[in-house]
Amino acid sequence: MTKLDYLNKLTDDKGVISALAFDQRGALKRMISKYQSEEPTVEQIERLKEIVSEELTPYASSILLDPEYGLPAAQARDDNAGLLLAYEKTGYDATTTDRLPDCLVEWSVKRIKEQGADAVKFLLYYDVDGSGFVNLQKQAYMERIGSECAAEDIPFFLEILAYDENIEDNGSLEFAKVKAHKVNGAMKVFSQDRFGVDVLKVEVPVNMNYVEGFASGEVLHSQEEAKAAFKEQDASTDLPYIYLSAGVSAKLFQDTLEFAYEAGARFNGVLCGRATWAGSVQVFIEQGEEAAREWLQTEGRKNIEDLNEVLNRTAVACDFGL
Repeated sequence: MTKLDYLNKLTDDKGVISALAFDQRGALKRMISKYQSEEPTVEQIERLKEIVSEELTPYASSILLDPEYGLPAAQARDDNAGLLLAYEKTGYDATTTDRLPDCLVEWSVKRIKEQGADAVKFLLYYDVDGSGFVNLQKQAYMERIGSECAAEDIPFFLEILAYDENIEDNGSLEFAKVKAHKVNGAMKVFSQDRFGVDVLKVEVPVNMNYVEGFASGEVLHSQEEAKAAFKEQDASTDLPYIYLSAGVSAKLFQDTLEFAYEAGARFNGVLCGRATWAGSVQVFIEQGEEAAREWLQTEGRKNIEDLNEVLNRTAVACDFGL
């Protein structure tokens, strides 16, 4: 199979990526720990991923999982759903602002491909205004992964999480003031051919909680200012790009996609995680597997089908340029 064949496996029949993201590891452990006193077990994490994959991949074009806990879920996915596997270690060293990337040491792109993946995903924290030497290391690291993916003729999905080395809280008003510059600047950097990226997985360029009409408290951006940020984002890359949900509610994520479309953003789909399945975690821990399945068959399915309806109106088909 060629890279284009793999990419087509990840999209729906309209060429849009409507993918489910469940590669959370550290974040998932923290979610589970809210509802039980003991440490989450490997069996719990694997089983929850497996159940979500079984129940929700019939309604998604593909699913993103991790090779640490997600391989049983990969086997359990719907036959028509493509598979992305994460290549990065979860989390980062909180004792420094560098947030340097790190691969799972026992994995390679070749091994990920051998597990049946249709694409490799890597998450990179990037501060476009950060230390020049730190950013040089990050760029070289992405070049290595891009070269690995090219050698195996498999797509490279790069997930960029923008941050500021001097701002601790990405949800703060302080970060909201610079978010568009950080997100759009990083997209511009990694759209260069030298990195070999096929699809960018990115945040929306504004914190919608500070946008007029969305904010419950202080308003930082008018709707026109926010729309300008989305237009700037669209102009920052020639690559297909998809949005991540960043843990917001299903409703806010759907409303944000509608807003992006109205702003003129020609995004190509989503890789949506917690906005789809987050409610199943508490049910799984407190009420068990069957109750979790019931939640996924009702609330979870509704979340993903509502999202697909929004994508049908707003997302444009991928142009992979291959």
